[in-house]
Amino acid sequence: MRPTTLDGYVGQKHLVGPDGVLRQMIEARRISSFILWGPPGVGKTTLAQIIAHTLETPFYTLSAVTSGVKDVRDVIDRAKSNRFFNQASPILFIDEIHRFSKSQQDSLLGAVEQGVVTLIGATTENPSFEVIRPLLSRCAVYVLKPLGKEDLLGLVERALHEDPVLAAKKIELKETDALLRYSGGDARKLLNIIELITDHSDDVEVTDALVASRLQQNPLAFDKGGEMHYDIISAFIKSIRGSDPDAALYWLARMIEGGEDPAFIARRLVISASEDIGLANPNALLLANAAFDAVMKIGWPEGRIPLAEATVYLATSPKSNSAYIGINDALQFVRQTGNQPVPLHLRNAPTELMEELGYGKEYKYAHDFEGHFVRQQYLPDGIRQQFWHAQNNPSEAKLKERMERLWGEDKT
Repeated sequence: MRPTTLDGYVGQKHLVGPDGVLRQMIEARRISSFILWGPPGVGKTTLAQIIAHTLETPFYTLSAVTSGVKDVRDVIDRAKSNRFFNQASPILFIDEIHRFSKSQQDSLLGAVEQGVVTLIGATTENPSFEVIRPLLSRCAVYVLKPLGKEDLLGLVERALHEDPVLAAKKIELKETDALLRYSGGDARKLLNIIELITDHSDDVEVTDALVASRLQQNPLAFDKGGEMHYDIISAFIKSIRGSDPDAALYWLARMIEGGEDPAFIARRLVISASEDIGLANPNALLLANAAFDAVMKIGWPEGRIPLAEATVYLATSPKSNSAYIGINDALQFVRQTGNQPVPLHLRNAPTELMEELGYGKEYKYAHDFEGHFVRQQYLPDGIRQQFWHAQNNPSEAKLKERMERLWGEDKT
């Protein structure tokens, strides 16, 4: 079922449609090195093979899983010897290029830069994290998307009519929701499912129940070490920050069903409680931390309940990032001003010599004064800087009022 021309290629219209950049490059017969980044089963390898077939140029394939530096050099040597005058550079296709080590990627640089080979890499991971910068700078990056419903259904129809084995059978697509859900936008997985459910019969009525009973697995795609892991946790945190408890619970459920580590979710809730809710509701941090402890004590699957409780509480809480902004501003100020000396009256004086040098002298012990407060200098000499600014919520309004009462204009 693998197509050999762009007209038979399914999906990725933004790249291979009438105005797609890859179609224009192929039609102009001038291909530069690039990396295809996208989830499994969306046509990365197929696209590379179509390009090689269309341009009628030598096509070499390496797998980053099984190939080493020697294999890379052998292919480059063969490419040099097989290239003829005015012929397009041989194409070197590297599947799972993100698994190549730094030394393996380094061995490609010269050949790519000199045009000995045109590199087409395929990766399911963000290339900006996994591909070395010198190689990445020599390649364009094109993002491939999961196949949509229409693309997948079209692929199924094509398989049922064009594959000689399937075409000889009587197969009726009565329901397709489970078929599409389990495939998750992956054409390879979709065709594998079709093969599985039609393998033992010549007369098959495809229903959601049939697909679910044959597969017996979690249909959710969730790579705990991959891009989706970071995308979903990002959506989860942003839903909490945006005060949408329904969206936050949805993304929490996606992580739970996908097998995410509960401790990772709990840690992110503690961070969110500090960063996004902060002083607008200090109890949020207490509840998030309690949820973390509860998950560690009671385990799974009951641990989903305190996680959900903390998620809803954080999402519905008033928000403030004043402490987050304050520490960032203070860090930036410290980096700009360096190691300013601690005022003498704030220094510790554990020895007689230090006392003689004035360490701790004239320090005013706040608890000796009315209201447990006394005005004195706490910042280094010559520095008058305000890092914390109260935000507009009832909790911080009280704190701001107290600071104004104690410090007057110095803290407003």
